[in-house]
Amino acid sequence: MVRSLLGVMAWCAMLPVAKAQPVQPAQPAQPAWNAASLPLSVPAGSKLVVGDQNENLQTVLIASGVRSRLVTQVAFANFLGGPEIFEAFRAGALDVALVGSTPPIHAHAAGEPIPIVAALQSARPAYGLALRPGLALNSLQDLKGRKIAWAEGTARQPFILAALKRAGLRVDEVKLVPLKVGDFPVAIKTGQVDVAPLNEPHLSRYLKAYAAEKAQTLPAAAHEDLPASTRYLYASRRALADPAKAAAIRELVAGWVSAVAWSQAHPADWVRAYYVRRQGLKEADGAAIVAADGELRFSPLRDTVRGQQELIDLLHGAGQLPRRLDAQEEFDLRFDTLFVERNASAGGSR
Repeated sequence: MVRSLLGVMAWCAMLPVAKAQPVQPAQPAQPAWNAASLPLSVPAGSKLVVGDQNENLQTVLIASGVRSRLVTQVAFANFLGGPEIFEAFRAGALDVALVGSTPPIHAHAAGEPIPIVAALQSARPAYGLALRPGLALNSLQDLKGRKIAWAEGTARQPFILAALKRAGLRVDEVKLVPLKVGDFPVAIKTGQVDVAPLNEPHLSRYLKAYAAEKAQTLPAAAHEDLPASTRYLYASRRALADPAKAAAIRELVAGWVSAVAWSQAHPADWVRAYYVRRQGLKEADGAAIVAADGELRFSPLRDTVRGQQELIDLLHGAGQLPRRLDAQEEFDLRFDTLFVERNASAGGSR
């Protein structure tokens, strides 16, 4: 059962605030959450409050049968975008959340790092650059002078910066229109913006609904080399410092790995459970999305640090961060042992 955020916040403790620490690349900081070993035993009655997006995490856990096997009692709260999730963490309302690549960076920059405990990646670009109905652009260079939906603190931010960099455009050569993530679909379909980075299922839903008005995206070739889809689970320091909650988080992460393996092995069932029943798409559209996603892979966190550092450097180089950060400080590397074990038992990436 999905709890409302207000209900969740009523019984959660406030998240402690930590002062930002200077980055020392020569001697990477060892975050406190990496100091102790990861607890394994989940006490009966353990609870986690989990922030979800587009009901993705809760659906795969339920449809795969994993949630019913968890010792941990999991309550979900659904969000649209990383900034709202970060505020919920700051209020002590969440233990764990599903986000893109950028929210952990902005939490880190704010002096309140929220450690990443799992990383799910695909080879597909994170977003499609949707165009307002009737607009046709052929290349990233055609973005010059266009109004582009912009959501600071989300993974859409470096995606747009990467697109501009690849096009050889400066930020001041386009008009970035600040919006909440939930307003992107409305803004693009009404022409408030010319371009919006949309993820699934919102992209397919938009293209389907406005096909008669010739809604389209930039060509597939324009999306090559743009940041790939990365989904992180990150957890509050307060929860990781609590042995019972840390063990519950470990169980949740292991369950997510198993649930995604199920979705990859049973794509038709996953399409019906998520894209048809939850998101209201037709089965053929859901199947096309899954096929385009390709193989999903849980990467060891140590292997993910480099890509995260590249995003940090992109944001910093564009003046979007107050200082250069050390990506290693954003990961709880204790969970890497779990990924090696789970991936091996599930047959590699599955």
